[in-house]
Amino acid sequence: MKKNTPQTPVKLSNLELFIPPSKIASRSRILSYLLLLIATLASEANGQDPQFTQFFTNPLYLNPAFAGTYKCPRLAMNYRNEWPALSGTFVTTSVAFDKHIRDLEGGIGILIMSDRAGGGTLNTVSGNLLYSYFKELNRFWALKAGFQVGYIQKKVDWEKLTFGDMIDPRYGFIYETAETASSDTKGNLDISSGILVFSKKLFGGFAVHHLTRPNEGFIDQDKAQLPMKFTVHAGSVILIDGYGEDFKISPNIIYQQQQDFRQLNFGCYLKRGPLYGGLWYRQAEGTSDSFILLTGLQMGVVQMGYSYDVTLSRLSNASGGSHELSMVLLFDCRPTSPKYRPEVCPVW
Repeated sequence: MKKNTPQTPVKLSNLELFIPPSKIASRSRILSYLLLLIATLASEANGQDPQFTQFFTNPLYLNPAFAGTYKCPRLAMNYRNEWPALSGTFVTTSVAFDKHIRDLEGGIGILIMSDRAGGGTLNTVSGNLLYSYFKELNRFWALKAGFQVGYIQKKVDWEKLTFGDMIDPRYGFIYETAETASSDTKGNLDISSGILVFSKKLFGGFAVHHLTRPNEGFIDQDKAQLPMKFTVHAGSVILIDGYGEDFKISPNIIYQQQQDFRQLNFGCYLKRGPLYGGLWYRQAEGTSDSFILLTGLQMGVVQMGYSYDVTLSRLSNASGGSHELSMVLLFDCRPTSPKYRPEVCPVW
């Protein structure tokens, strides 16, 4: 009877990848396994872009066509810490600025993001410029077509990687590796686009990110293209009779697909006076992923929010959920042309 081949672990951060000893002799094969695991870490174990629960405070990340929808200058800052109870947590931050400019017949925006995966093993930074063209369709409906061009840079910290030749059968990882690190930085041009159709109460859009499918491979240049991400979203702003603009409800739904991964988000936000709150449900790959609680406050030009994602999978007790903070500054400006529609993204 053939015996089972013993396996030796290769570790990345606090995760282990088991490889038969016969494979360990091939350094290129070790690096291939490592890069596969790095790619998993970079995409939150699903091969996906980082995501934000409070999408309405970071609309430029959702769809480039949202640039300039508030009319006046808007500065949005978001911070997300996903699964903080696990080692190798995912921390994502973003800063975005946008404004409608009448002379350009649309809005402009800047979006800067940073994503830290695997406890800093893989770090991603991106900078993006956005423009959205505004077109009035009729008395009730208008359209915005957005375009985004950016640069993505990924960096691997090879000092945090461990290899098979560092393992002692009895004492574990005690040796120095003979592996030679390849390039630790990879940069790519990235292009995205989107479209948005809206009235005073309804809005819906479609966006495609990573049209150029940037090649993110550090070693294998043929198998590390970033998949395109497709987003369909829709929502409504409903004013409650008798309260004017002071009491409103906004139901929303978002569907996203990136390669074989599919995700559906739906829920509702409610605002009364300076306070707002919301409940959301996220489904991924046909199974329950998260239940989301949101609360926030708007005082003058400052809006602050906090949301917590309750993990519904078997990771629930161990992951620590996901925490997200947002701060938005909604500046005043001179009145715009009466032809321009009110903001279409819920701005509490």
